Amino acid sequence: MEKVVIELDTGSKKEFNKNTTYYDISKGFNMDNILGVKINNEFHELSERSNKDEKITFVDINDLTGYKVYKSGLMFIFEVALKEVFPECNILYQHSVPKGFLGEIVGDKILTQDDLSKVKERVAKIVNENKCFKKLNIKKKEAIAFYLKNGEIEKANNIQNISDKVVTLYELNGRYNYFYSDMPYSTGFISKYDIVYLGRNRLVFVIPSKESNGMLPEYVHYDNIINSFLVGKDWLETLNMNYVTSLNKTIANGKIQDFIKSCELVFNLNISKVVEKVTNNRNIKFILIAGPSSSGKTTSTKRLSSYLLAYGFDPVKLSLDDFFLDREDCPKDENGNYDFECLTAIDLDLFNSTLEKLLNKEEVIIPTFNFVSGKKEYDNKKIKLKDNSIILIEGLHALNDELLPSIDNKFKYKIYLSPFIPLNIDKQNYISTIDLRLIRRIVRDNRTRGYKVNTTIHNWQSVRNGEEKYIFPYIHQADTIINTALPYEIGVEKIYAEPLLRSISVESVYYEEARRLLNFLKMFFPIPSEYVNMDSIIREFIGGNDD
Repeated sequence: MEKVVIELDTGSKKEFNKNTTYYDISKGFNMDNILGVKINNEFHELSERSNKDEKITFVDINDLTGYKVYKSGLMFIFEVALKEVFPECNILYQHSVPKGFLGEIVGDKILTQDDLSKVKERVAKIVNENKCFKKLNIKKKEAIAFYLKNGEIEKANNIQNISDKVVTLYELNGRYNYFYSDMPYSTGFISKYDIVYLGRNRLVFVIPSKESNGMLPEYVHYDNIINSFLVGKDWLETLNMNYVTSLNKTIANGKIQDFIKSCELVFNLNISKVVEKVTNNRNIKFILIAGPSSSGKTTSTKRLSSYLLAYGFDPVKLSLDDFFLDREDCPKDENGNYDFECLTAIDLDLFNSTLEKLLNKEEVIIPTFNFVSGKKEYDNKKIKLKDNSIILIEGLHALNDELLPSIDNKFKYKIYLSPFIPLNIDKQNYISTIDLRLIRRIVRDNRTRGYKVNTTIHNWQSVRNGEEKYIFPYIHQADTIINTALPYEIGVEKIYAEPLLRSISVESVYYEEARRLLNFLKMFFPIPSEYVNMDSIIREFIGGNDD
């Protein structure tokens, strides 16, 4: 039989029969927990076959694509298990939370803990059966007809709105679905997961990731994050704007400007409520604003400042980013790369001495960090506190008490920001907060820092690691959560992000991630940036606001 030579990126080589599956090839190299392979930076499922000599890279859950594949596999398994135990119920996957994602069982039945135990037993049984996910490529018309017949209108409309002539579905135990990602080879690959019941048919699915070193992390409940998301979801439901197809219809009908105005108004109302809480407590001298990368800290701080001004306060804004150590002095991580995410990347001595001088009513010059040159610059930006001044500090580490160790917490009001879009693509596919932030960052980094997309995606894993270490452990300390997502925003950002993502060639190791994001963006109709307010939080990323 004809042979092929498979070489790993490590240099190891082995010979296999032609048309051997990548699954069998992975076993031939004694590799476990593999979710696929990359060949010339393109992802291939393990069920595919090798018919020529080639160099491959095995993909596990530590890879961006591998993580998505693992998550999709668990989603499909749970959906199948739920329908087999309780046919009258459906699962709606809603949004990501730290270390997992939120789901809600919809239907007339309210599940008890015993009911969920039965579903979890069925999930475990399906995993133990190690059944292969069957991949089907069917014509667009047939897929639309299938979903219309099954009453899944939003799925049919999504397929109708894309230009693809062929649609990929997967089958498991007689059920068919798609998850905008590839699937694992079989159910047995989903060996690590936890399903936590929150009550009222709400669940959190916990899965491993690179941040948890491939191990199943312990679940930490973030009730304030979930509640913030649900408030936004309830509002969208009153507008009958549950799915992307509803948003696309609004765009097509020429009514998007009214919806944009409504979204901006709701965001402003949320800011106003926070300012009212602050002004009712005269002890508060510091508002500390933290959030993960691209959560909109700068714009939110400006908006808070404007409202405080209207309440008779003198808001003084400080950004921790302006107090970065010069790049050459920045600490490095275990791989020898600059660690811009750690607390010690901030010039803490300068920051605290600046605050001390301000509190002593001295006039100080505030630096501005130049991200292109990697150095602080002093352009004579002078600040001096007044009797009615209140200091707003925004940055990655603002919730960490080590930032201001000498100031009592009673003088602080802590805000956590993050964008949660309570808009689903369909029942089984939600808009990832992580993807939204990455798209925001790609657009902003290119515009303000001159970064190419490759650089932004390369840095993203370090950013995510920093969030796990330096933000998420402090969320519980926040006095309030502000959802900084605008439900319409991806249609605007798409116009800027698509050309940048298309610039990544197949030679890049980030080609697969760029292609995945492009497939995500194609679900959204474009929205002209001219419709967006000049002071909108989106302007922080796409530009157009010179303030």
